[in-house]
Amino acid sequence: MSEKIIQNYTQIKNDILKLSPDANLIVVSKNQPNTLIEEILKLGHVHYGENKFQESLNKWKMLKTSYPDTMLHFIGPIQTNKVKGISNIFDYIHSLDSDKLVDEFYNEEFKQKKKLKYFIQVNVDNEIQKRGVNVANLPNFISYCRSAKLNLIGLMCIPPMNKDPKIFFSLLKDLAEKNNLKDLSMGMSNDYEDALLIGSTWVRIGSKIFSN
Repeated sequence: MSEKIIQNYTQIKNDILKLSPDANLIVVSKNQPNTLIEEILKLGHVHYGENKFQESLNKWKMLKTSYPDTMLHFIGPIQTNKVKGISNIFDYIHSLDSDKLVDEFYNEEFKQKKKLKYFIQVNVDNEIQKRGVNVANLPNFISYCRSAKLNLIGLMCIPPMNKDPKIFFSLLKDLAEKNNLKDLSMGMSNDYEDALLIGSTWVRIGSKIFSN
């Protein structure tokens, strides 16, 4: 199993190097045991993504002691009552999508004397069931984030299922350029190659690494 994981990881790293050498891989380690994650940590990989706070705390409290250079990315929906804990152990937030969350993170940064890096999650197809800032509301929300002095670095999206993701990756890239944001968190196991060709700077890959 560990040999296959290393093979998968190495193949994806090579893909990224060919398609977009400056892009970054976030290994999505949610639902994975420490023993498997350590197979990647031992290779020197730094960036990992999680979407559940309590699972992340239980898992990474020990792992970060052994691998202190690890950078953790929170990639799931955020409840306001979890902001304090998330701020404590995570370095990047990919799912900022409300004024309330901006206020909560601002307060925690002040208390903890710690600056995080933020992506705004954009609901690129205005899907009712999906979180994220609607495209029409994005300029105002970016202004609000900047007024709170958050370190806003880019935009994130999860394209709708059963539609061509390239359309939405291109839309996100255009939105980032219009708003002077340089980073794009887009592309997962099934579509990361398209995302990289369009300009993604961060791809979030889990199942393609940890599958048999």
